[in-house]
Amino acid sequence: MTCDELLIYLSSYLDNELDEDLAEAARAHLATCGNCKVVLNTTRQVMILGRGQRQRTIPAAGRGALFNRLQEAFQRRGEQA
Repeated sequence: MTCDELLIYLSSYLDNELDEDLAEAARAHLATCGNCKVVLNTTRQVMILGRGQRQRTIPAAGRGALFNRLQEAFQRRGEQA
């Protein structure tokens, strides 16, 4: 799995909605990619902080937009490195 693929599947990964093959590929990638670990951990922390507020869900369109922005930022960061 690549970084771009992980970002595509990140929401489903966090929600434990991936089939076992994809989940294993995501775990293997996360075991070797520090940048994706940071994205995963940051996203988890945002989710935890959000739960501390009111229970809210991000609509699917909003969630997709959020992950697209994260992916773009991640790509820009990779280009700068």
